[in-house]
Amino acid sequence: MIDGFLGTRASFMLDFVFLAMFLVVPLLGVSVWLVKFRQKYLLHKRMQVLLAVVLLLAVVAFEADIRISQMQGEPWTSRAFNPAVATAPGPLVYPVLYVHLFFAVTTSLLWIYVTVQALRKFERDPRPNAYSPTHLFWAKLAAIDMLCTAITGCTFYYLAFIA
Repeated sequence: MIDGFLGTRASFMLDFVFLAMFLVVPLLGVSVWLVKFRQKYLLHKRMQVLLAVVLLLAVVAFEADIRISQMQGEPWTSRAFNPAVATAPGPLVYPVLYVHLFFAVTTSLLWIYVTVQALRKFERDPRPNAYSPTHLFWAKLAAIDMLCTAITGCTFYYLAFIA
């Protein structure tokens, strides 16, 4: 693993994903605001597709980094070990990781579903239609899930690589 750039024990990709969440969540909020309060449907669509592509690429790169590092004998747990106090990762690291993984997986599935359905059921230049209430329900659920993914991811990052 390449060393990170935030001054923690995390790798470069962990630092990158950690910072990406601080960008993705506000952009998601802006996109929702644009469609809800400004009726900027096309801009909302473009932002959502861009966010979906960026998140897909980030997750693939992150997973590849984790798997390659593990195959090379340097799993993330070796970085989570704090040599300054000679302790293994704290007792909350794994429970928080498992909760984070639950949200990350469900967010990925929801995001794919919401994006694909929106592309299929809205016109090229999107406008509200009969599918809108269904889209709104699943999109809200996906956005809440994304927020939970970000919160649990940041908590895991702190517990594993800073504390």
